Amino acid sequence: MKKLATFISAVLAGAAISIGGAVFLCTESRTAGAALFSVGLFAVCTLGLDLFTGKVCYIFQNPPAYTVRCGLIWLGNLTGTLLMGTLLRLTRLDVIEKAQGICEGKLSDGLLSVFLLAVFCNILIYLSVESYRENPHELGKYLGLFLGVVVFVQAGFEHCVANMFYFTVAGAWSGKTVLYLVVMTLGNAAGGVLFPLGKKLRARAEG
Repeated sequence: MKKLATFISAVLAGAAISIGGAVFLCTESRTAGAALFSVGLFAVCTLGLDLFTGKVCYIFQNPPAYTVRCGLIWLGNLTGTLLMGTLLRLTRLDVIEKAQGICEGKLSDGLLSVFLLAVFCNILIYLSVESYRENPHELGKYLGLFLGVVVFVQAGFEHCVANMFYFTVAGAWSGKTVLYLVVMTLGNAAGGVLFPLGKKLRARAEG
């Protein structure tokens, strides 16, 4: 039952990120869209949902079974984004063409570039989540959450769960898309563990 609960939580997290992505697609200004996209991560953190890009940051601070849980969360996030993206395509919102343009840019990029942009993205996700978890001030919690998301969206960094949604809205799924998504996922994982591992090394050096 715990696995089912985790999967459902991950589906809801994928849906929350999809809502942020939908707002971004509906917004003409990239900066305004980046700001409004943060509603997705805000919902994830406030409701305690399971988002792969947040959970993977703590993979080395947990037992090996946690890695399996992260895989389950990834599948749940994929399910949520597939569902929301498919439903959005059935509405009157004029977002498909914009999503196709976004996805074309991502899929025409090199794999190394995509990987590195995914690394940069999850460094910011880790900082956002840590701000929410550890900042003793309510304003600081949400400001850190907000700024991290705005920066990664505005910069064009690669967030694997958001991209699951964009690929679905654009109808861009293919073997190449799956390959790029895997690379983005690995980049997010690498970026997510970078600061936690650095903190561990610093603690050992100080000790």
